[in-house]
Amino acid sequence: MDNQDRIIRVNIEEEMKSSYIDYSMSVIVSRALPDARDGLKPVHRRILYSMMRDGNTSDKGYRKSARTVGDVLGHFHPHGDLSVYGTLVRLAQDWIMRYPLVDGQGNFGSVDGDSPAAMRYTEVRLRKIGEEMMQDINKNTVDFVPNYDNKEEEPTILPTCIPNLLVNGSSGIAVGMATNMPPHNLTEVLNGCMAMIDNPDITVEELMQYVKAPDFPTGGFIYGISGVRDAFETGRGRVIMRARTEIESEPQHDKIIVTEIPYGVNKADLIKFIANLVNDKKIEGISNVNDESDREGMRIVIDIKRDANAGVVLNKLFKMTSLQTSFSVNNIALVKGRPKCLNLRELIECFNEHRHEVVIRRTQYDLDEAKKRAHIIEGLIIASDNIDEVIHIIRSAKNPNDAIQELMERFELDEIQAKAIVDMRLRQLTGLMQDQLHNEYNDMLARIEELQSILNDPEKCKQVIKDEMQSIIDKYGDGRKTEIVLTSEEFNPEDFYADEPMIITVSHLGYIKRTALTEYRLQGRGGVGSKGSDKRDEDFIEHIFTATTHNYILFFTQKGRCYWLRVFDIPEGGKTSKGRAIQNMLNIEPDDAINAYIAIESLDNEEFISNRYLVFCTQNGLIKKTLLKDYSRPRQNGIIAIKLNDGDKVIDVLLTDGNKEIIIANRNGRAIRFNESTVRAMGRVSMGVRAMTLDDDGEDCVVGMIAVDEQPEETIMVISEQGYGKRSEIEDYRKTNRGGKGVKTLNITEKTGKLVSIQAVTDDNDLVIINKSGITLRVSVSDFRIMGRATQGVILINLEKRNDEIGSVCKVDSEPEEIEEPQIEYIDGDEDDFANHKPEEEEENHI
Repeated sequence: MDNQDRIIRVNIEEEMKSSYIDYSMSVIVSRALPDARDGLKPVHRRILYSMMRDGNTSDKGYRKSARTVGDVLGHFHPHGDLSVYGTLVRLAQDWIMRYPLVDGQGNFGSVDGDSPAAMRYTEVRLRKIGEEMMQDINKNTVDFVPNYDNKEEEPTILPTCIPNLLVNGSSGIAVGMATNMPPHNLTEVLNGCMAMIDNPDITVEELMQYVKAPDFPTGGFIYGISGVRDAFETGRGRVIMRARTEIESEPQHDKIIVTEIPYGVNKADLIKFIANLVNDKKIEGISNVNDESDREGMRIVIDIKRDANAGVVLNKLFKMTSLQTSFSVNNIALVKGRPKCLNLRELIECFNEHRHEVVIRRTQYDLDEAKKRAHIIEGLIIASDNIDEVIHIIRSAKNPNDAIQELMERFELDEIQAKAIVDMRLRQLTGLMQDQLHNEYNDMLARIEELQSILNDPEKCKQVIKDEMQSIIDKYGDGRKTEIVLTSEEFNPEDFYADEPMIITVSHLGYIKRTALTEYRLQGRGGVGSKGSDKRDEDFIEHIFTATTHNYILFFTQKGRCYWLRVFDIPEGGKTSKGRAIQNMLNIEPDDAINAYIAIESLDNEEFISNRYLVFCTQNGLIKKTLLKDYSRPRQNGIIAIKLNDGDKVIDVLLTDGNKEIIIANRNGRAIRFNESTVRAMGRVSMGVRAMTLDDDGEDCVVGMIAVDEQPEETIMVISEQGYGKRSEIEDYRKTNRGGKGVKTLNITEKTGKLVSIQAVTDDNDLVIINKSGITLRVSVSDFRIMGRATQGVILINLEKRNDEIGSVCKVDSEPEEIEEPQIEYIDGDEDDFANHKPEEEEENHI
């Protein structure tokens, strides 16, 4: 036959399909995926069975790993030795296996990713819990098949009483599919198994009362339950894992201590990654990272710089490193030889069915053995009752076969019984042994009855299974290592910012920034101030207010629209920085501008937003009150906040509880006081009602609005264009009807300029004053004595030689530390103008 005759022509497409299907099924069934019943891949099963068969058990000494690997290769697994050794090592690693099945002695690697020692150095033996995987394997509980060379047999499955697939998990990449199953707590899983035995119709939700979540050997936290629920209900989900950390405070600096890391994270790589982030300046506030782990446990120490917030740094580490990571659950296992994605109920059901089959087969085996023994004992008892005749028959027989045949004919025995009598030792002829035979026979009959009842009574069979599960819990059960935190898996943006007081400024040209309140140091009244922002294109600070980093800011424009912004989203800058154009942060129309703002802690508190009001006042003296709840749904393009007449615009907005005293001031130095209750609540797009009647000079307008509670310590502070201001008692402002002209609040002169601001203050407040050239001054309210309502006031900031005006005024809480002496900072060559300046004496020009 030539070569041409040996060539078979086939369609390559069909051949590729057939061959690849054969290959893929071989990988899926025989290599990569675990069986749903014992949770083992073939190589794991062969290792455990080989160790048990060779007597490498927990009650004996360790054996060299090389010997175990050789036995597995030679008898059952004709593949590479490194693949078998790698699997053997994994079975012994307690940071990989929740319940290791193999007890290793020597270097088996570490959580740092260190490689294990070569197999000629390490030693292994089965753990007790590993032996439980093969309990009753010699009682016909599982099927055996020939090994690769048909010289020996190996089990197709192990008769495990441990729900290994759930408690130790599994991972593997097959062809076209992969499995990734997390470990769980043995006690929880077996309690869930028993609950399903009691209630076969139990739901996944009910099972989760027993099986709470995965339980990783490395401990740490599981954050959020939604991903766990997805995995339990569908077989696929995303579990958020987080390291266990604590912050230690020391006089010099804080430290972040990491004692447990997420499952599967390499500790050495984690430390190196954190160091690289610090070196690349991607994360700030860390001065050093050390690994202080020892035999007592893991300890990673992250030193925090003195001026950094440890909580914020920790949140950034969670976000940027594997201190927080996720485990993608994909519960694919083999069910009757076919890959299937299993939910929690199906996984437990597969194990319970396997246990039921094992118990039934074991019971049947024990029953058969008991019946065999009882049958033999019956013959022995007959022999013992007729001992003289039995001895005579045996002595007179020519050979054992003749004796057996004679006994069978004489006493109606079968061959098995007769052979047992012939093989009986002489000591069994004593009276004591005869009593023992009768006792053993009675015991056998009771055992047969018990075993028969297990087979005939399903409830009794279930109880046997449950009793064995409880026994496993008693032997090996333990508490959870991974703590469950019932919270959102995702970080909130505020987690990355310390909640600190900030000064928010908005310039005339629409630039916004936030600056730490601590940058505005306290000065004495009458000071010249310090540089607050760069003066660009005649820009100046038009609005200034305080808020904390986590606050929501509601911005209200001149045209009556409302926009939302979180304080931490506002760019941070120093006092002299320009900031960022607010047009780039809010979708404000080019011909519109911010005119009012409200800082609110949260818009998610339903009770709060349903019992608070926004009170608007406009340039032309109108007022409107609307529930805060109407403004609690942010939209990218903003919403209508108030309806305005032509030529009118929003001047101020207050947050109230509906029972405040409202005081509104106009540019000509008058103020009106009335109760908020006289203004009924209106819809969001309504116009409002008259609050104050303005002068008809064409220049008068509303400049500000405050809400007061008539507290004894509260006073009214007014400030004019030229830096004059004064404090007055609230009682000096009599209550009137809404819509009147009000009373004089400041004696307006050419020297003082028009009124620009009104504030409700106490001695615990400071004022931050910014003029139109960018100079800032922070003064304590307690420096100003209380004066009459209609007086001119005193100089707050000296603008006499600057040709400048007050741009904005903001009330803040006083600094707790000692007040600095007044200091003067100069810009644009103003040193000569103010070198010899002294604050003017207080003036009181009564009307």
